[in-house]
Amino acid sequence: MKQSSEKVPSQASQLANQGNQGNQGNQGNQGNQGNWWIVLAVVALAVFPLIFVEGEYGGADGEAESAITEIQPDYKPWFSSLIELPSGEVESLLFASQAAVGAGIIGYVIGLYKGRKEEREGGQEGRSEGRGSSESQL
Repeated sequence: MKQSSEKVPSQASQLANQGNQGNQGNQGNQGNQGNWWIVLAVVALAVFPLIFVEGEYGGADGEAESAITEIQPDYKPWFSSLIELPSGEVESLLFASQAAVGAGIIGYVIGLYKGRKEEREGGQEGRSEGRGSSESQL
């Protein structure tokens, strides 16, 4: 008798979990719609200045050089670049590659820590279920 009374709560909890999973599916669709609004807002924030803001887009290096020559016209740099790149496109390519590698490393580390956390949480749930089943066998 004791075994059947212990199985009932576990079956009820399984049914409840199945019901919760169904509700999560509906919430997932609503969450995806919210994500699309966020993506649209980010794209609008990126495109808006390019369309409506007039002016010249330049790098910080050129601005710094012109500010230094205004303050001290006879200033001479004390070093030069080790590698002179053939064009601005190559420089942009290297910068974008560096950003992609950095984003990949950050994404890997976040995924690694999330996976470890889920593994620990899954391991704790398995232990608690294991205790219940060993007591029911006695």
